[in-house]
Amino acid sequence: MPTYSMKLLKKQKIANDTMAFHWEKPEGFEFIAGQYCKVTLVDPHKTDDQGNERAFSLVHAPYEKDVETATRMSDSAFKQVLKNMPDGTEVKFGEPHGDFTLHQDESKPAVFIIGGIGITPVRSMIAQATHDQLPHKLTLLYSNKTPADAPFMDDLKGYADENPNFTFVPVMTETKSSEWNGESGLIDAEMLKRHVSDVNVPIYYLSGPPDMVQDMRQMLVDSGVYEDYIKTEEFSGY
Repeated sequence: MPTYSMKLLKKQKIANDTMAFHWEKPEGFEFIAGQYCKVTLVDPHKTDDQGNERAFSLVHAPYEKDVETATRMSDSAFKQVLKNMPDGTEVKFGEPHGDFTLHQDESKPAVFIIGGIGITPVRSMIAQATHDQLPHKLTLLYSNKTPADAPFMDDLKGYADENPNFTFVPVMTETKSSEWNGESGLIDAEMLKRHVSDVNVPIYYLSGPPDMVQDMRQMLVDSGVYEDYIKTEEFSGY
């Protein structure tokens, strides 16, 4: 299994308790939008029983210059080392994996129902589809507590402006209606039907905290969606 040494170019806070990390893309590193890699710290100054390796979805699309990962921060040794890592530090990336990738059948719409940091593989897919001018109809329902908790909002708004086939529906669960004029509350069958004309046609992509992914899967099944049309990616532990 090949591994790739990648050098940290920069890091930045992108939402509440959330950071993005940009890595120098090495020669020969190829992946499909939506895939993930295992990232291993090299001789970290501290560690714990969770180890020095984590799996991260690749945020940037294959056409973009560098490699980006993003994560909710925590008190784990891994996350603290990452948070304080100086620019230029090298880590090891494993080979890209995963089939949480955009389907090829252009006649079938894609509907993404996403919570929080689960947006990372989806940002990559939508960016690549917009860049390639794919004809797929794409709809994203993106749930967060507040706008300040939502990574990549500006990117997603930009893709919606650029891509006539992409509909962006941000959803806030803990923002007062006086402060937010979009969708509010938990995503349910009624909200889905407001934005998807025939819920039985699309391929669905569910990503986010495990409880949300399970609830959304059950909601879709209860709505009559064929289970083979549902793809899931759970983000646990952060």
